[in-house]
Amino acid sequence: MNRPANLAELQASGWKSKTVKQEIRDNFIKLLASDQPMYPGIVGYEHTVIPEINIALLAGHDMLFLGEKGQAKSRLMRSLVRFLDEAIPYLDIPSVPIHEDPFQPITSAAKKFLAEHQPSEVPIAWWPRDDRYAERLSPGTKFADIIGEIDPSKLTGGVSMSTEEALHFGLIPRMHRGIFAMNELPELDELVQVGLFNILEERDVQIRGYPIRFDLDIFILFSANPSTYNRSGKVIPQLKDRIGSIIQTHYPLQREMGIEILHQEAGLDLGGEYPVQVPYFMSEIIEEITRQARRSKYVDQASGVSARFSLSNYRAMIASARQRSIVLGESPAVPRISDLGHLYASSLGKLELDLMGSHQMSEKQVLDAIIAEAIKVVFGQYVEQHGLDEIAHLFSKGVRIEVGDMLPSEQYSLRLQAVPPAWDKAFDVNASENPAIRASCVEFVLAGLYSLDRISRSQKHGKIHYDFE
Repeated sequence: MNRPANLAELQASGWKSKTVKQEIRDNFIKLLASDQPMYPGIVGYEHTVIPEINIALLAGHDMLFLGEKGQAKSRLMRSLVRFLDEAIPYLDIPSVPIHEDPFQPITSAAKKFLAEHQPSEVPIAWWPRDDRYAERLSPGTKFADIIGEIDPSKLTGGVSMSTEEALHFGLIPRMHRGIFAMNELPELDELVQVGLFNILEERDVQIRGYPIRFDLDIFILFSANPSTYNRSGKVIPQLKDRIGSIIQTHYPLQREMGIEILHQEAGLDLGGEYPVQVPYFMSEIIEEITRQARRSKYVDQASGVSARFSLSNYRAMIASARQRSIVLGESPAVPRISDLGHLYASSLGKLELDLMGSHQMSEKQVLDAIIAEAIKVVFGQYVEQHGLDEIAHLFSKGVRIEVGDMLPSEQYSLRLQAVPPAWDKAFDVNASENPAIRASCVEFVLAGLYSLDRISRSQKHGKIHYDFE
């Protein structure tokens, strides 16, 4: 499609000016009425967060996304770009530093240019949707970065300090007719917060006491963690008062929802030369580890436990299984409980310990306790549904079994010549089909029985031995 290239063509095309919030609202309404997916890739917020965002968009509110780390706050903010037009026209004038509405310019330079030229002489360019979103992280952000500053080079050229020509525009004025997002609002310098609430209320810019009034057209988004946002003095009251809607995010309410997010976000190719088959109970354990960390008295819950914790651990588990497959020549690679021994590397640094609750426990000790509890919870649910005797009876004869992440799967098969049909029903994988799948099921049962104090366990030289009385 040929788009208008000058103002005369734009006028003839029938294009009309809209504020950015009107534009977003109109496109949002069209999508809502068409029953199309509104927020692709956002899982678990359909009945909680999404309705609040929808209301805020219809109300034309600036928004603050309030939640702990790893709750998709940034993704939600970026997803709002899809409600913008594919592209909008702007005055393509080198002396104008912002994307001016051709019909409603706000800078004196643009107004002067339009007054001095015929419509056919005014060039028009088009600003694409994805370029109309800008995001900034609060720590280290200065007033000049996002609002502006007096440009000394322009003053030396004879420009008066009290005119807009003396300004170097910051990121917000440059996002006129777009979306600006500020992450971690409470970490923003108080002086910058003052500048922001003036923009939110009056939509004008004031730099060094000189009121340079613009009718800024901008949709402003913020994100914050509740522990800092609600702390007195971190966000000035005037700024809080001017934010239209607070959207409260949360972690997945059900484990199944967390697993769906985990599989969606992991971005792993489980096929190829060394394919991987992941029993569902191993995905359940990875997600349950994160859920237990979010409940643990040893972990600082004000900091939160990000969804990235699950992702990192899931990728490490897959990598460990794939390494075994490559070294031992087994296919497919099937993750086991012993692969969780490599989660220290993927987990350490992602948990912030509660100094009061941890009682001098190390991060490794806390992680061990969390993993053990996760295995107990998941195995307990399988036992509750299928019965402990059916799952465990093969190990009731008094044997000693060695497991390890680099132990060939055939070693498990030697211990388990026959697999009861109940196992296949319980674990959603065919334990008789492949030695690697059987090994994973065996380790799950062993670790589960140990978590229920039905057997004992000892560890030496990286190998784990389970003993049955």
